[in-house]
Amino acid sequence: MPALLDGLRILVLEDEFLIAMDVEQLCRDHGAAEVTIAREVAELEGQALPARFDAAVVDLMLGGDSTLDFAARLRREGIPFVFASGYSDSDEVKEAFPDIRLVTKPFAGDDLIEAVAVACGRA
Repeated sequence: MPALLDGLRILVLEDEFLIAMDVEQLCRDHGAAEVTIAREVAELEGQALPARFDAAVVDLMLGGDSTLDFAARLRREGIPFVFASGYSDSDEVKEAFPDIRLVTKPFAGDDLIEAVAVACGRA
């Protein structure tokens, strides 16, 4: 049985180094071909995201700044994604992105991987 994320190129937008490393390892363990960690949205400015990524895991807050604008860009560009956050009760997120799964930190690895797989239509 192929791994849930087999062959996918995944963007991890996360400013906490250890969490980013954990997510990278989880994705690789579940078959991701490439995992790119970005610690701030500015690192991705001017890049053609669909050419580089099949899916993304997006932290809701990076250094106190909301990533909702970036999430809207992902949606416009057709890249499936999930939010990962320490904040579980974000009404703003539920209103703006009712169809996007929010995986709360600290998360179980299986929950995160399953959420990404579902977002990509694989589970």
